[in-house]
Amino acid sequence: MPPMFATYPSLVDRSVLITGGATGIGAAFVAHFAQQGARVAFFDIDETSATALITSLPDVRHAPQFQRCDVTDIAALRQAIASASQSVGTFSVLINNAANDRRHQLQDTTPEEFEQSIAVNLRHQYFATQAVVPGMRELGGGSVICLGSTGWMIKNAGYPMYAMAKSAVRGLINGLARELGKDQIRINALVPGWVITDKQRELWLDEAGKEEINRKQCMPGYLGKDDLARAALFLAADDSRMCTGHDFFVDGGWA
Repeated sequence: MPPMFATYPSLVDRSVLITGGATGIGAAFVAHFAQQGARVAFFDIDETSATALITSLPDVRHAPQFQRCDVTDIAALRQAIASASQSVGTFSVLINNAANDRRHQLQDTTPEEFEQSIAVNLRHQYFATQAVVPGMRELGGGSVICLGSTGWMIKNAGYPMYAMAKSAVRGLINGLARELGKDQIRINALVPGWVITDKQRELWLDEAGKEEINRKQCMPGYLGKDDLARAALFLAADDSRMCTGHDFFVDGGWA
């Protein structure tokens, strides 16, 4: 039986902000929310890919709005959020997606690299949330979706700073769920397994990796970026109105 996927009427005309939206999983978020009729704003530093993404979505209700923004610059991030809100409306959905899983080793890490890793993988999630919450309160509610990872849970080697930052996402949603919940603002972590994007194929999906997926996933086949995007739609829509403070895994049963 071929898969059949949901549509979410509550997302039509809803304002959605996505960080790191030009490529990979982020681009799938942009496309899927736009196809649901949402007003999408997205940030990235890759202007070429962002333009190509918008061009690939000619028939959506609202063309996605792109702003170049380095999310590690908190002042620039705050300014971009304010500007984007003026363009597409007060945000009721935030997807904290931007990240970089660059490989590194403990013995080679400098303090400057440590600070940069925290900035790109964790810090912006906190301050983007801080920036959108007042508007969500005015709207009477909203949904914050923070991207976690199973990578820190399964004790993979080769990216200890990334693993540390992604494990902290768990603490972030636990620390804010009660505070935000009283204003009908949900905050959850969307936790992917090994999602096979173009980057993953180019850099890391060798024969050993394919065998590892076959051995460790409960379900056959590769996770795709669309699988993550469909889970994000649910967490953003009114259908998940009583879901907060939790990890939502999309990993084929790996973790």
